[in-house]
Amino acid sequence: MRVMRAEPGRFNGVTRSSVGTAWRAYDLQLAVYAALLATVGLVMAYTNSIEAGNAVLASGTVFTRALLWSAIAIVAFLLLTAFDYRWLKSLSWPIYLVNLGLLGMTLAIGDGVGGSARWVSIGPFTFQFSELAKILMTIVLAAYLGNREGRLDRLPSILGAVLLMAPPWALVMLQPDLGTSLVLAAIAAGMLFMSGASLRWLAAMALGVVAAVPIAWTYVLKDYQKERIASFLSPCTDIRDSCWQVYQSQTAVGSGGFTGVGLTNGAHLRGGFLPVQESDFVFAVLAQELGFLGALLVFLIFAALIWRILVAGWRSRDPFGQMFTAGLASLLLFQVFVNVGMNIGIMPVAGIPLPFISHGGASLTSIAIGLGVVQSINIRQAKADW
Repeated sequence: MRVMRAEPGRFNGVTRSSVGTAWRAYDLQLAVYAALLATVGLVMAYTNSIEAGNAVLASGTVFTRALLWSAIAIVAFLLLTAFDYRWLKSLSWPIYLVNLGLLGMTLAIGDGVGGSARWVSIGPFTFQFSELAKILMTIVLAAYLGNREGRLDRLPSILGAVLLMAPPWALVMLQPDLGTSLVLAAIAAGMLFMSGASLRWLAAMALGVVAAVPIAWTYVLKDYQKERIASFLSPCTDIRDSCWQVYQSQTAVGSGGFTGVGLTNGAHLRGGFLPVQESDFVFAVLAQELGFLGALLVFLIFAALIWRILVAGWRSRDPFGQMFTAGLASLLLFQVFVNVGMNIGIMPVAGIPLPFISHGGASLTSIAIGLGVVQSINIRQAKADW
């Protein structure tokens, strides 16, 4: 698909006089689905604050922090929607270097648990730059792959994308953050697949990754990461040890039944049995309190949102737009699948948040930035005949 050359008063077929008309291509459905999911996230933050015994609007509670980050995410979404996304293609290399700098700074001055370095304190805020790295690398890879349209059946082009992802992936692994490193790999894989890259070479690279698993197990993974994977692969005999999290999560999900026990009525929350219930295991809270019906509704909204993101890519006449939407859809799909999977015991615990719903300002803001870029693509590159 060939991108039109810019002419005076015209950029990729969009005249200055048609900017107002282009806003008609704004995808209201996408915005509504995102708002619904963010609202579910606020509801989960509310119930977590109530059942932790805190005054909901007290300073520093999960709910008040969620409100603040929701406001920041809305501003980020609106700013990126108004911003001409085509500048991102020109700025892809500076963006890449800034991303590496932020991840390097996290290793140097970041805080974490158990010797890790994942969060950087900025005034009253704590931010996880590895979450932002997911969106920044989607931008960088979209620019790279878009510039090589029609040449992605060649191994050098595919390896170039892998080499671009390798440094940020390594910096994230050094934090260590296995979950985010897996998401970065999923983004790259999804974008390469959707770009039409040679399946033969992609399959060969996948086999290479499988062959490298013993090396990663021996020299890369930390002991607690190995323990989580081992507990997933073998039946649990002692729920007090590495299986405690998954056991409690499965119990909470099962106790929700078809319609749930009702908001703020989750016994696992009140008893403190469910670990990190506001982030990694928030889906167990949702399933217990809203039941199968509530969880199903959330899945349907996620599916609708991902569909609208992909529609934006199909509408776009710009390879960058097509690649960016493929990357963002891959990010959301992978995170939903893995987070829900680890809550019900079909995936190992990897510390991957549930988009919009897990408490975390960096995750919500980063996704809002990504969706803002999608809307910018919609209003500036949509085909008039769609």
